[in-house]
Amino acid sequence: MRMMLPALLLLGAVSASSAPVSETAPVVVELFQSQGCSSCPPADVVLNKLAGRPDVIALNFAVTYWDYLGRKDTFASPAFTQRQRDYAAAGGRDNVSTPQMILNGRTAIVGSRQREVDAAIVRAGRIAGGPAVLINGDTVEIGAGKPVAPATLWLVRYDPRAIAVPIRAGENGGRTITHRNIVRQLTMLGHWSGQAAHYTLPRYAGSLRSALILQAGRAGPMLAARRI
Repeated sequence: MRMMLPALLLLGAVSASSAPVSETAPVVVELFQSQGCSSCPPADVVLNKLAGRPDVIALNFAVTYWDYLGRKDTFASPAFTQRQRDYAAAGGRDNVSTPQMILNGRTAIVGSRQREVDAAIVRAGRIAGGPAVLINGDTVEIGAGKPVAPATLWLVRYDPRAIAVPIRAGENGGRTITHRNIVRQLTMLGHWSGQAAHYTLPRYAGSLRSALILQAGRAGPMLAARRI
């Protein structure tokens, strides 16, 4: 493992203030990896297998801090690197690493070990007990509830295709890495403090798939998660 120091959907006009507690949500698995990291391709294989599971929202975030080794990751974004660093700070860790998986915003594990990942998903369990998340057209409605801390609502757009990328430089030079569920956009829709609230979904006509994540703070435990 390479390390680097830091840095249900319900349709219809339903009032969020009267919405029930959400149904059990899938486990959210976030992989942080880079095409420049020689330890990362096995983690991509693990994430690719998770991408088709209905009980998991599998998200592949490409980070930027390996770009200096001669291979600039084609999907990386500073925002994704910052998300991993936010998780490190929230978890009391002094560094970030690849390949790393974060489960439900709580558990950090090495992402390349299939059996350990499968066992961690079972231990993490699906997200339950959070507020209802409803979609009315281009509006997201979050029901009332009791947050552990002021929460953040994220919109994640990701590419579900299997994308094969030839690597011509860096530690993985000469290899082809296949990615699924690569995150292309991470957008903060707003904050939630426990009262029923409404948020606007940005208009989108592309082929990316989307998910909503509600979590304590910017990088705390997941309170709710839904595919769109």
